[in-house]
Amino acid sequence: MSFPQSFLDDLRARVGLADIVGTSVKLIKRGREYSGLCPFHSEKSPSFTVNEQKGFYHCFGCGAHGDVISFVMNTRGLTFVEAVEVLANQVGMDVPKPSREAQEREKKAKTLYEVMEAACVFYERVLHMPEGREGLEYFRRRGLDDKTIAEFRLGFAPDNRGALKAALKREEFDEPLMIEAGLLIEPEDQGRQTYDRFRGRVMFPILDRRGRVVAFGGRVMGDTKPKYLNSPDTPLFHKGQLLYGLPQAREASQQDAPIIVTEGYMDVIALHRAGFRGAVAPLGTAVTEEQIGELWKMTNEPILCLDGDAAGKRAAVRAAERALPILRPGKSLLFSILPEGEDPDSLMAGATGFASFRKILDSAVPLAELVWRMEVGGRATDTPERRAALEADIQKRISAIGDDAVRSQYQSMFRDRIWQLFKGDRAKGGGSRPAPGGGYQNKKFSRGGKGGKKDYFWEPAGKAVPGMSRPPMQKRRVVQDCILLVTLINHPHLHEDVGERLGIYTCADSDLDNLRRAVLKLLDGDPGLDSETIKAHLERDGLSETVLRVVGADILAHAAFARPETPLERARAGWEQVFSMAVSSLEDEEAKYAVRQLAADISEEEWERFSHRRDDLARRREKVFKLDD
Repeated sequence: MSFPQSFLDDLRARVGLADIVGTSVKLIKRGREYSGLCPFHSEKSPSFTVNEQKGFYHCFGCGAHGDVISFVMNTRGLTFVEAVEVLANQVGMDVPKPSREAQEREKKAKTLYEVMEAACVFYERVLHMPEGREGLEYFRRRGLDDKTIAEFRLGFAPDNRGALKAALKREEFDEPLMIEAGLLIEPEDQGRQTYDRFRGRVMFPILDRRGRVVAFGGRVMGDTKPKYLNSPDTPLFHKGQLLYGLPQAREASQQDAPIIVTEGYMDVIALHRAGFRGAVAPLGTAVTEEQIGELWKMTNEPILCLDGDAAGKRAAVRAAERALPILRPGKSLLFSILPEGEDPDSLMAGATGFASFRKILDSAVPLAELVWRMEVGGRATDTPERRAALEADIQKRISAIGDDAVRSQYQSMFRDRIWQLFKGDRAKGGGSRPAPGGGYQNKKFSRGGKGGKKDYFWEPAGKAVPGMSRPPMQKRRVVQDCILLVTLINHPHLHEDVGERLGIYTCADSDLDNLRRAVLKLLDGDPGLDSETIKAHLERDGLSETVLRVVGADILAHAAFARPETPLERARAGWEQVFSMAVSSLEDEEAKYAVRQLAADISEEEWERFSHRRDDLARRREKVFKLDD
């Protein structure tokens, strides 16, 4: 539903932004603005501001920004329409009414919600009756207590073709409505009676974003097939758009809980009971583009928790292929791999279940890493033709990315990785040679066995994927980048002189580059921050490991001027010198790569690419050092 712009402008003008924010944030007036602790991330010193005159809030810590409508949406987990209705009711404004057709659709949908809720109540009630004893015993065997059963509204459908139909008729719901809601099956033979869709199954209600029952998943008690049965698509439910556990996960995401995609209903429940309340599951399908979009509303990088077997690999590939076209800056996927034969439910049953699963999440593989392994793992690159084929396949894979900026970053990263891979091949006197059967000879199992073929697909990030070691020059750049960052963190007053140049610079390591952006954002927002406050902000933003890496004694051993006690002028001179070397290192890396590419293929097309790279380097160098003038 859309609203006239004049109505929205009037609503924003009538609603007091500070009043609305003040219901959940303790605000202190400072001049024309208000400040307080940000409701969207944990912090001890206020970085959240409200400008009532301009009608927006902004957090200099996490970057949260918006107007009164977006604030209500993000703090209460509401849709845009729902937030508008809440605010309009508060100030006594009449919400513009939709067309008659839209009203009829809404009325019909409301009635469907009512029949679904009545069905859920029926299944819940039966679970605790003699007819539902089998279902209750099943849940007890799976370790569920009454609190968990009530929280997820679990129930039981009796093994009776007409039990639900009779119960809903007593509440004056008619059969056509039950059919439309997917609760009854209407036989093609018109002479036969309708009957209950779910029979002899434990029932898992599927809720929409607002917590309303829109569908069911049922697990059979015996050996009948299918083992799991979901509601069909209805006006309320499309299985490729929703996720099981969505309302709970949306609430958990407000407290920065990790969003974890697992396989089934019981896995979600097991993770919730263990404290991972951001767990969700697709509804019997591979993760869809719509579900990925839903996940991104809750977090920038949801974690797909997959089995380490062939089926898990296939699921990972499908998810990657569906995610690539819709990637955008800051939005991606992570992939964590379960031990063979385990699922979250079974893992949590163990004595060290929580710690084991936490470790699995911490070793999650980024989407870019997975894409690399999809194309490179176990592949021979011992001839020019095979290398050319690899490059072509990688380029084809990357071309699926719709966003220009993201695609450019993938191309840059994979171009470097390809060079490193081929360089490693040449250093060994040839290429990677396939072992008999198409794999690579290796005496170790990749997943804890005692011998066999290495699985590059699931090897943890940073391990022995062929050709992935950093060249010496890049190692030097990493040290230089660490020095640049620790100097600025320990001497924040340098920001005025170096911030602009560091803003257009790119670190060699993605973690360091994330830290660079975070430090600059903090100092852009508040140039008066001291070193300890900066570190505290970074720690709360989940960057503590990278900060420790940067401020460690091994880095300071390379640059005494970066220490906090060093006079500012000496720190500035040291920073300038290292920055100049880092820029030169970056240019050398890219220039050498361009020359290598040209030498390998002296074609008109490659000469054009070389000329473009050369001109681009010249422009960047001029831009960086022009700022020194």
